[in-house]
Amino acid sequence: MIAHPRMLIMALTAWVVAAAGKPSDFAKAEGALPQPDAEGFIVIFNGKDLDGWEGLRENWSVEDGAISGHETEEASRQTFLVFTALKMKDFELRLKYKFATPSGNSGVQFRSVVLDPEKWIVGGYQADMDAEVKFDGSIYDEAGIAGGRGTMSNRGTRTIWDAKNMRREEPLDGALGDLKGAIKIGEWNDLTLTAKGKHIIYAINGHVMTELIDSSPNALGEGVLALQLHKGFTMEVLFKDVRVKPLTQDAN
Repeated sequence: MIAHPRMLIMALTAWVVAAAGKPSDFAKAEGALPQPDAEGFIVIFNGKDLDGWEGLRENWSVEDGAISGHETEEASRQTFLVFTALKMKDFELRLKYKFATPSGNSGVQFRSVVLDPEKWIVGGYQADMDAEVKFDGSIYDEAGIAGGRGTMSNRGTRTIWDAKNMRREEPLDGALGDLKGAIKIGEWNDLTLTAKGKHIIYAINGHVMTELIDSSPNALGEGVLALQLHKGFTMEVLFKDVRVKPLTQDAN
């Protein structure tokens, strides 16, 4: 179902209002965002430069129409490229990613906070990924911002955190090995991340990898979107076709 343009404008207005928080959390990008397409998605990476994004320029650049995060092990650091235009609450994010090196670790931060605006260190929910497909499809609590819960939902599972912060897991349909096999090593992968209220779904190449239902008191409701460059690797990770759609939150 395609949302009415007026509804999209209202949702975008709510995002902009949410962006009036602390400058230490994020910075409001100059200029207007592109208009949403027929499905309601807004392109947030223009394929030419890092307009609207902030990070350490020695680690982030644009190469052949893709965002490139790169480092050497000796000079590596835990750092992020942050989409600074808006804080996001309920949304569907779509992008493509691949590792151009045989090793590396990265992730997509969401509902997160900037902990150090000089080093661009971010904490919060993370859709995890790595070059060897050990962590792709899991959701991680980066920097312990969501209560120090580590890997919050593993690939192949639906994880429910209740109001007492107790964890319960259920297997998803499909064998764990089948899900891992759906992820392409050294090639482009399609990532879809949907966050609506307490329900988060992380899918790769059309396969739901994990679901997180977070009713914990430590659950995160909104925050910035960012891309991770993990310390300890000689690596390059690439992202392209980054677009996002605001969603209306249900009562439950």
